[in-house]
Amino acid sequence: MKNLLKFAFSIALLAVLFCSFDVAAAPVTAADTSVTVSDSEVVIRGVVKDRQNRRRLSRVNVTLDGTNIGTVSNADGAFELRFSPADFRRVKFSHIGYATSYLYPAEAGDALTVWMNPAETVLSDVVVYGADPRHIVDEAIAKVDRNYPAHGTMSTWFYRETVQKGRRYIGVSEAVMELFKTAYAGRSVIGDRVRMLKGRQLVSQRSRDTLSVKVAGGPNLALEVDIAKNPDALLDPVYLNDYRFEMAGTAELDGRMQYVIAFRPQRRTTYPVFAGTLYIDRERLAITRAEFEMDLTDKELAVRSVLRKKPSGLRFNPLKIAFVIGYRLDGDKSYLNYVQNAIRAKCDWRKRLFTSVYSTYTEMVAVDRDDAPIAPINRKEAFRFGQIFSDLVDDYGDANYWAGYNVIPPTESLEHAVERLKKESRP
Repeated sequence: MKNLLKFAFSIALLAVLFCSFDVAAAPVTAADTSVTVSDSEVVIRGVVKDRQNRRRLSRVNVTLDGTNIGTVSNADGAFELRFSPADFRRVKFSHIGYATSYLYPAEAGDALTVWMNPAETVLSDVVVYGADPRHIVDEAIAKVDRNYPAHGTMSTWFYRETVQKGRRYIGVSEAVMELFKTAYAGRSVIGDRVRMLKGRQLVSQRSRDTLSVKVAGGPNLALEVDIAKNPDALLDPVYLNDYRFEMAGTAELDGRMQYVIAFRPQRRTTYPVFAGTLYIDRERLAITRAEFEMDLTDKELAVRSVLRKKPSGLRFNPLKIAFVIGYRLDGDKSYLNYVQNAIRAKCDWRKRLFTSVYSTYTEMVAVDRDDAPIAPINRKEAFRFGQIFSDLVDDYGDANYWAGYNVIPPTESLEHAVERLKKESRP
């Protein structure tokens, strides 16, 4: 835990604040929600909503049932799922606090809306370990070897990150990555690697938007913040006494009840600590999800944790450093499925009156997985810590750049931002 963000994520230096990766295929609109079938591909586009309040649901797991193929819905609730006609079957939708929904592609119309019902919490006769949340966390850590892969896996991920100055997008980029993970036994990330298959970016050309700043981030995010596998990320048994754990109820995910356990720091430390929520499967005692933020009480410690390099005279003040980690149950094993990171910081120059708030939002989702990879990722092919993402990617000109890949559709606001940045970059 004390080493989290010490070497965690690769550092990508852009002309803008933070590293940047984002955007995807065309946004889903009311006229564009449908099922498209060709000889080579089936594409399902739609929107997921709460049946009770009719609000759009973000971060819904969208999976081709019985396969490793999937994606998630974006902030507008929109999703797009691509698969081979040979895999034609029902699509599963799962989300914390909601009953699992299914859709048969043949049932979809021209304006596809998937409705999800909030799940009723029904307590069954399950051992609650005396309702001791710390004991439940200890048991979840002890059962990592049993609940997570016992062999190496290779997964394909869509990676997105945006950079904003205030509310205005100034950097948008994206990539498709391959991640190799060794067995979870021993909880070690040694040997875990990521390589980029393809990527692109779009950055503001305005000089007043740019800052030459290095911060923690980058394509290795899913390697370092895997809290079930990497004890330095959060759940190192040696440092659990730094936290107070409390039961915060139960929730349902994918038809399975979860313990909801809140945690917060209970002592001052010389390394980063966090506050947040853990979701732990009640039957298997597997960590299903984690949402947590870095404690920013000690601002100097927080700055040392994420800031790698900045210009002389620039003051960097972090306002938020947050993570969301999700796992998906497949058979009797849980696999890392979703990673989100948000950093917001105030930046100003000494002897200047005005300050600016910069935000970076990273989201990545596993879209496929190979449980029997031929070989791990070669060290020479791996994305290295400190490597510059912008040196490896293409420009933003090809509208069909992601054909064949499952991606997260851009939100409406992001789509508009991309068009603006394209105009700005034209000679």
